[in-house]
Amino acid sequence: MLRAPAARRQRDLAALVRVGDSSLGVDRADHMSGCAPCQVPTRRTTRTRFGTEHAQIGPPVRSASVPAIELSAVTCRFGRTEALAAIDLVVEPGEVVTVLGPSGSGKTTLLRLVAGLVAPTSGEVIVDGRPPAEARAAKRIGFVPQRPALLPWRTVAQNARLLLDVNRGVGRAPASPLELLAEVGLTDFLDAYPHELSGGMQQRVALARALALGAPLLLMDEPFAALDEITREDMRHLLAAVCEPLATTVLFVTHSLAEAVFLSDRVAVLSSRPGRIVGVEPIGLARPRAAALEDDPAFFASETKLRTLLHHGMVRT
Repeated sequence: MLRAPAARRQRDLAALVRVGDSSLGVDRADHMSGCAPCQVPTRRTTRTRFGTEHAQIGPPVRSASVPAIELSAVTCRFGRTEALAAIDLVVEPGEVVTVLGPSGSGKTTLLRLVAGLVAPTSGEVIVDGRPPAEARAAKRIGFVPQRPALLPWRTVAQNARLLLDVNRGVGRAPASPLELLAEVGLTDFLDAYPHELSGGMQQRVALARALALGAPLLLMDEPFAALDEITREDMRHLLAAVCEPLATTVLFVTHSLAEAVFLSDRVAVLSSRPGRIVGVEPIGLARPRAAALEDDPAFFASETKLRTLLHHGMVRT
């Protein structure tokens, strides 16, 4: 008979497997490759922004010359439907790149290709210098889904450390789950359950959970789409404030021009299906970015450029 902690861990893992492919990017093979009994990890010591040193698990520190993400001539089909065509995109370490496009343009498919959840029909996807499945198995990828996918029997604090609990071979991130929950303003709700939280608060827990894994790459699939406009605005400001000091590489998917401009170093705009990149627009706004930036004429000018590219992509023949 399983002891209580082991039984709870098995239940949590089973729940992750059920929702993993569509939301957290976790599956059985992913868990096995990241679980301590299943591999002998390599340790390294790094200094964090909190001034302490940890032993972290993973491959040697990546050279700055190796892109965080590289897609080369990528095409993806599902049966007779061509979702993406001839995608070429490079994301450098520490860069925030947003994928913007109309509904059905293949934005989520592109994210799933990078996560190793879908294989390209043709072309090549490289993450952190290796195939996506290997990067995911090495816990180099964090994932924030459209739905928070919190486990209802776990408190806020327990949900935030969920991926660490089911992947015990993972080293410490620069910030602990409790530190991250403090960063996103949830210190007073550590013992609350998901049903006691608003939608915005649930999404903040999901963000802390993803960052707690310590992965250098964060994939975000329209995480604020279900929120009201004011909460959505607050969440993009919060995301920038949390991720900028960590120098996390972010690939963000959205329909929102304001999110794309506020968060990004560059924005890749997709056409209607099959999705092709019709333009990559650099966002030359200084960092760190504050909420007042959204009233700046330069902000509106960037939105106008992206809107023009979107219209160009939607009328493409």
